[in-house]
Amino acid sequence: MREMRLKSARHRDHGVQVMTFEQLAVRLAGGFCQPIDEETLRAAVQACLAEADLGELDGIKTLPGMIGAAVGTLHKAWRAGVDLQARAGDQPRLASIAQLEAAVLGTLPPSMLRPTDIVAAGMQRLDHAEALFGPVEIVGITELSPCWRPLLHALAAKVPIRWVAGPRETPSWLDGKMVEVVQTEAKTPAVETVSASTAYHEAIEALRWARRLIATGQAAPGEVAIASVTPAEYDDYFLALRSDANLDLHFVHGVPVTACREGQAAAALADILVRGISQNRMRRLVALVGDGGELFKALPEGWTRVLPNDAPLASVEAWDRLADRLTAEDWPDGADHTPALRALIAQLGEGVGVAEKVGQQLLTGRALKIWKKALAAGPAASLDQTLETLKEDDGLEACVSMAWMPASALAASPRPFVRLLGLNSARWPRPITDDRLLSDHIIPSAELDPLPISAADRRDFRTILATTEHQVVLSRARRDSDGRLLGRSPLLQGQPEEGYLRRNRVPPHAYSETDRLMARPEEFRALPQALSAACCWRDWWRNELTPHDGLVRADHPVLQSILERTQSASSLRRLLRNPLGFVWQYGLRLREPESGEDPLVLDALAMGNLVHMTLEQALRRLESADGLANATAAQIASAIDVAAEDVALSWEMEHAVPPPVIWRRTLDDVRAMGAQALTFDDEPLPDARSFAEVPFGGLEPAAEAEMPWDASVPVEIPGTGFRINGYIDRLDIDGNGQRALVRDYKTGKAPRNDITLDGGRELQRCLYAFAVKALLGEQVEVSASLLYLRDEVDLQLADPEATLATIREALRAARASLMAGSGVLGPDTGGRYDDLAFALPANAGATYSKIKIPAAKAQLGPAAEIWEAP
Repeated sequence: MREMRLKSARHRDHGVQVMTFEQLAVRLAGGFCQPIDEETLRAAVQACLAEADLGELDGIKTLPGMIGAAVGTLHKAWRAGVDLQARAGDQPRLASIAQLEAAVLGTLPPSMLRPTDIVAAGMQRLDHAEALFGPVEIVGITELSPCWRPLLHALAAKVPIRWVAGPRETPSWLDGKMVEVVQTEAKTPAVETVSASTAYHEAIEALRWARRLIATGQAAPGEVAIASVTPAEYDDYFLALRSDANLDLHFVHGVPVTACREGQAAAALADILVRGISQNRMRRLVALVGDGGELFKALPEGWTRVLPNDAPLASVEAWDRLADRLTAEDWPDGADHTPALRALIAQLGEGVGVAEKVGQQLLTGRALKIWKKALAAGPAASLDQTLETLKEDDGLEACVSMAWMPASALAASPRPFVRLLGLNSARWPRPITDDRLLSDHIIPSAELDPLPISAADRRDFRTILATTEHQVVLSRARRDSDGRLLGRSPLLQGQPEEGYLRRNRVPPHAYSETDRLMARPEEFRALPQALSAACCWRDWWRNELTPHDGLVRADHPVLQSILERTQSASSLRRLLRNPLGFVWQYGLRLREPESGEDPLVLDALAMGNLVHMTLEQALRRLESADGLANATAAQIASAIDVAAEDVALSWEMEHAVPPPVIWRRTLDDVRAMGAQALTFDDEPLPDARSFAEVPFGGLEPAAEAEMPWDASVPVEIPGTGFRINGYIDRLDIDGNGQRALVRDYKTGKAPRNDITLDGGRELQRCLYAFAVKALLGEQVEVSASLLYLRDEVDLQLADPEATLATIREALRAARASLMAGSGVLGPDTGGRYDDLAFALPANAGATYSKIKIPAAKAQLGPAAEIWEAP
């Protein structure tokens, strides 16, 4: 219609009216009558489904998809001229559909009429046809629904009617004596057949073809069309490629509403209502909606800063616990907005049952319109799926832009240059399927759907070939997205021999800058980014060390800065065993990308933290009573149970947790390991006091509790220049203050053999023992051990003084090496527990590290000797 209006305007055909036959019938019927549009029909079906008695359909009327199925069936029956009320007694299913029709018509305004009612009203006003319309031309269609045919023939008796078919087929029911049929010879375009690797490749080749036509001057953008009978399969591809190519590609059938910000806002709200609230979903909603909604206006700007970064907040209860802890000082403006936050969470926590109400309170403008449209199109329980199917106009002018459209639209509005996609078996033509509610044995498909989808696809294909003036390219995919082979469409029989397009071919004309650079390696190689990437890749596979392996200039200020910071046992371990990772983590601030998925099980680090938190609370609870040394087994078990419950609540609020069954099993393991830690049978210290998670070196205590020393006192390893800090898992001091036991809990597997430094992996025992002696005094006898809770193995440090001397020498050498510019790899680089391995070549531990480690050992010199320590 837009093409015809533009053509009429260009030819100055004043007074020409362009409308559908349905609009013509409505105008003839007069009064205030209106056709029943699809959106209104959906809303009416949704409104009456719950209350209507549908007989045998009652059991499925609340299921997702029922609204769409009912709308489709009513449309088919009305357009086919089927009188549902008259045939209600023929079959129970027809009775159900007739009851649905009656309920829908009772819901609609009286002015909205079915097609047969519009035709009946129009028949009464045929005498006004000449004054209303004058001569009538029917253009661009090859079929007319049965409900309109009687009016067409009756109208032909009053005004001249021309059926301008052009090269198209004409229907057999058309009376050529009453209606003048105008036909022309079919066009003879150049036809080319090609196959691409996948549907995505088809889309790429289509844009390459279109840009070539426009760039070479063969065609204007408004003369180019790309079409398929299943455009939804390609929509996402063309949306992404259109942006990359910077081309005005008009989606005739509309773009998904989720392609715009307002649609994403509606989708974010649907995600919360359907799947439940969480911090990630809330942040996404806030980012898209801002303070536009009523509930958000009650919260200050930047209010999401009160949310703990690592907390999943995956339940209403978790949000309530967070609200309990918030004070006015936590909010950005210093005022207490906790009631407003509670109101917001309470509304969102009610789920899809309050979807309409919540949408009114949180969304505005276009986002709210999309929300209401989605609620009218399907049940609230499937809002997220409904939003994915909704379309809207993309705002481009159809007549002067390249067009991506359904094949039926192209058949009605031809263009000189056409590319058809998806010509695969079972895809074009599509197979015939029964109506979802009125199958063939109830009403024959030939009656309910006179032009079935398969016949329509074949007809559209013939029409496009006959109406395209210059060029038609027929394209198919060789494989689907899963790699399965796809067959050729039967419509390709008799067409020219198929051209084979390789996915990595060099195109004659690129569709975008990215495509051009991929097609011209010599041009890409000259770019600074490509030069740097190529140099890095080559350096990675050379035997000698290069700047891409961590060599930097000596005395670099970044290196000086990270060496002057207070170190922990883990940072010193990284310095000794992975200098490259040490520089990346503390100098460049690289971090492992966070996963957006909840874990199936806790990883080793999280499990260790959970056990340590539980032991800390249990031990402090026991010490606040009669002390661990005097506690019975039952008291220890009770303290661990209470601590595990408290820790689980706080953990669930701040971290992602596994599924409930696995989470309960994890907490059982925590309790078992906690009992093993606090009841381990070793030599007790007389009148001992026990401390948990004891800070030193400037760290703050994790909770208010008695400390054995001033935690703010710095601890420096003599002769190394390194200050250290940390938390000691457990410290026992005897009543005289002359003996101390440092214990580090391990939740992993115990080593097969006794270890001291384990190649620099195990530093905690020795460093923590040194820190205890430094803070309590040289007169205190300190012993240190590793307690492996799962295997009940306690590894004592035999000679702390000698071990500390070895560590001092290694740290001095590591410091000198790093200041000399040797921030290179070590034995832990690219290993299983290297969280920065993503910045290295793939499978770096088995490839890159093996190539480089000999050169790294030579470069580091004395600093690498610790790797061999037992």
